[in-house]
Amino acid sequence: MTGVESGTHEKYDRLIDAAQKLRPPKVAVVHPCEQNSLEGALDGARLGLIDPILVGPPDRIRAAASAARLDISGFELVATEHSHESAARAVELVRAGKAEVLMKGSLHTDELMSAVVKADTGLRTARRLSHCFVMDVPGHADPLIITDAAVNIFPTLADKVDILQNAIDLAHALKFPAVLVAILSAVETVNPKIPSTIEAAALCKMADRGQIVGAILDGPLALDNAIDPEAAAIKKLASPVAGRANILLVPDLEAGNMLAKSLTFLAGADAAGIVLGARVPIILTSRADSVLARLASCAVASLLADSRRTDASRAVS
Repeated sequence: MTGVESGTHEKYDRLIDAAQKLRPPKVAVVHPCEQNSLEGALDGARLGLIDPILVGPPDRIRAAASAARLDISGFELVATEHSHESAARAVELVRAGKAEVLMKGSLHTDELMSAVVKADTGLRTARRLSHCFVMDVPGHADPLIITDAAVNIFPTLADKVDILQNAIDLAHALKFPAVLVAILSAVETVNPKIPSTIEAAALCKMADRGQIVGAILDGPLALDNAIDPEAAAIKKLASPVAGRANILLVPDLEAGNMLAKSLTFLAGADAAGIVLGARVPIILTSRADSVLARLASCAVASLLADSRRTDASRAVS
């Protein structure tokens, strides 16, 4: 059990329970100089989800801990003078193999990501960086991955190939029994006047040709046809994805942001946030996140870290 009162959010409970069975990854917590970011990391450690390394100005971190009555005496603290140095130092810890995950603290996302994407000293890979929300929506049977609602503003078709592959890899790390991708648009037919429908058709064909692997794709699909079996049946959509999708690829950041926030504020959903495509997962939390959402973000990162360890051991053997 998670030890958190989660109400109807049993999907997150399952993720957290699974992560608690694993070795907690070393997580470089970048500049945790206020209560929310520090508390989120310590809550994750308390439940055995992560093993934090606190990276930031020691006096400010200790002051935040004291004000919130948090005990940080048992955690490694890497001293820096300011937020830019905190981001750079955390990235160094990853490059040196001392951390398997990054976690955003009380600094701007741009500061953290600028250190991550630096050409010579960052954590870039051949894959484009992208963001996934893992949503726990009350009344919906399964978790939903929504991408990309935070990093890529107007992604190109080529960008969407990486965004999709990142999300598919995440779904496998989270042990989804089947990975079913709906490429969202306003309609379920290809319409030359709506570019997202043309890109959806192209992405499906790319999957047919092995350019995207590990999932079944369908699109374009409107949101109702993607997640509601009855709506899909009314439209006579014969597809293993229609009505059952667990990954939703949105046309652009604006659409994704509005979709995720609609689910959060109108449907009572929680949203765990993770950035993929770098050498390690990056936990992005917000001050508005619930305790459960922060814990779920830690659980998602732990499951990803374990999946990467498994992949690396297979490659060696």
